[in-house]
Amino acid sequence: MIKKLIVLGLFSVSAVASAQQKFSIIPSVGYAWRTAAMPAGISNDERNYIKGLKSGLNFDVSAYYNVKNVGIGLKYSSYHASSDGRLSVTDQNGNRVSANVSTEDQITFWGPALMYSNYNEETRHKLLMDFGIGIISYKTVTGPVTGKGNNLGAEVNVAYQYAVTKNILIGPKLGLTGGTLSKMTFNNQTIHFNDDQKEGLQRVSLSAAASFRF
Repeated sequence: MIKKLIVLGLFSVSAVASAQQKFSIIPSVGYAWRTAAMPAGISNDERNYIKGLKSGLNFDVSAYYNVKNVGIGLKYSSYHASSDGRLSVTDQNGNRVSANVSTEDQITFWGPALMYSNYNEETRHKLLMDFGIGIISYKTVTGPVTGKGNNLGAEVNVAYQYAVTKNILIGPKLGLTGGTLSKMTFNNQTIHFNDDQKEGLQRVSLSAAASFRF
């Protein structure tokens, strides 16, 4: 009887451990760089101002249901950047006017995703790749002016992780996010962009990622 209870207990522990590997939650935080080219014919002050918006904090989190080496789930990411400066423009009368300007940018992505990993292999060195297609959104705020837009976007990530325990893994992650806006709404007024004026939301990110498996 005792032997049967021990066998049953070991089987239960094994079943629980197996069940604990069905889900993966993968948050990461790091830095990202937007790769779209700057507009042509801008001043040095404008170029420096835009540079402040070309890099910023990158955060993302994914949740997957694991089927062997494949994960099926959802992905969310967010990019934040800001820039301050003094810019000059020419008014309708030909006068040069300068003012202090501050801009806050946010780019978000969310959608379904697939992941492939070697989580089930007997090694502490893990690799994962994931790919998501969904909605990419852009919000930019400069003083009283708010611009918004969204379109179809995609995100790809590749990561190396070290298994600290069976359920916790950490390591670096490289990400690519893509999307382009052909129109945006500024204070409820929609503006359509020409092909050479579209808002490119592409960025490259480098982050520290953790995986929690249960």
